[in-house]
Formats: sequence, structure tokens, C-alpha cells
Amino acid sequence: MGSPRREELLDAAYRYALAHGLADLSLRPLAAAIGSSPRVLLYLFGSKDGLIRELLARARADEIALLRSAPPGDLAATTRLVWGWISDPALRALLTLWTEAYARSLIEPDGPWSSFAPETVRDWLDLLAAAQPESIRDTPAGEAERTATLALLRGALLDLLATGDLTRTTAAVLRRDGDP
Repeated sequence: MGSPRREELLDAAYRYALAHGLADLSLRPLAAAIGSSPRVLLYLFGSKDGLIRELLARARADEIALLRSAPPGDLAATTRLVWGWISDPALRALLTLWTEAYARSLIEPDGPWSSFAPETVRDWLDLLAAAQPESIRDTPAGEAERTATLALLRGALLDLLATGDLTRTTAAVLRRDGDP
């Protein structure tokens, strides 16, 4: 746990990242926007990459907290619940930031984003495993079902972010889930 000032600046930087993204993050505008200086940010976070790593960890923690509210043992209900929060306009900034970090993790595997994509895949697959009946959880069929569900949710998320078409993407998720 860091100092109160460090936590305060991390919270403010996170809100800034949700609004502005991380792709073109520059310390000077960030510092000005959150009432700090680039020098203080460098002192508290070690480097710009250190700050980005902290912001990504915060985004992942928020994502995991949301995912943990899913009911155990019911993959269909979990899929509907997860889609409900994925498609919530109030979470659009978090999910846009998540998408940006995921893509950057693939493009810049040695940067501050390095392990974001594989770690988030593990997070989601673990959640989906908990949502499956124990009888299939540790089987190849269970793993395939989790992977297909994850692919559907991620694909629908990207489509929703690109088009804003909530009706069509929701219909696709619910259709896959067995609903008409």
C-alpha cells in the first residue's frame, strides 16, 4: 500500500485514463489534469511505464470485481450477467480501456502492457469455470465450452464498442446462450 497522496493520484490518473485512454498518455497533460506534476508522478510510480502498469492493474481489479458477482454453477446465467455489465453504457470507459490494454499487450509484449492479455484471459476462464457444473468443469468439453463462451463475449464486446448496436449484439449473446 502506498502513501495516501500516491493513492489519491492513482485514483485521479485512473479516472483520467478512463476518459482519455492510455495510447497517447503523456505525463505533462495528465499531471496538469490531476493536480500534480510530472516529477511527482515519476517519483511516486518510478516511470511512465510504472504508472501504466498500476493503471492496468487497477482496471484488471475492477474487471475481476465485476466478474466475481456471477452466480456459481450456471454458465448460462453467468453469461447473461456478464453481458449485462459488458453492455452497460456506464462501464463503456472501463471496457474501452480494457480493449486498448488488451490490444497493446499483443502489439507491445515487452512494454508495460506485457502480461495484460494472457492474465485477463485466465481471469475470465477462471470465472467461467466456476460457473460450470463441477461434473464438466475439468473436462476437455468444459474447457471448450468456456473458451467458446469467452470468444462470444469478447467478440460481442468488440462489435458493440465498434458499432454501438446493443440490440443486435445482445440478441447474438442470448441466442448462443439458448434463448430465442
